[in-house]
Amino acid sequence: MKTIVRSNWSQAVLVCAKCSKKVGGGFGEGGKAPLAKALRRHLGLKKGRKGDAGIVEVRCLGVCPRNAVVVVNGADSRVWNLVQPGADLEEVATGLGLRRSSLP
Repeated sequence: MKTIVRSNWSQAVLVCAKCSKKVGGGFGEGGKAPLAKALRRHLGLKKGRKGDAGIVEVRCLGVCPRNAVVVVNGADSRVWNLVQPGADLEEVATGLGLRRSSLP
């Protein structure tokens, strides 16, 4: 039995699912997608371990801001970002250190 499973991710980003649900979408082209899905689509990432970076929805991070979603970059866990609906996904990705050109 394996004790280690490799992801091929260069980075892992945690997105609060509870905040995403409270906001009710608000991201992407139509403004109806949750942040994690919109970011994956914007960056052209594959699902699961096949992607170059991981964008994972987690239950609750405990901050619970009004009208925003909490996002944490695993590589820089001291900084927690609050992303408001309608935010430019390119700016969000750059702020998290996720750029299309930096992904292998």
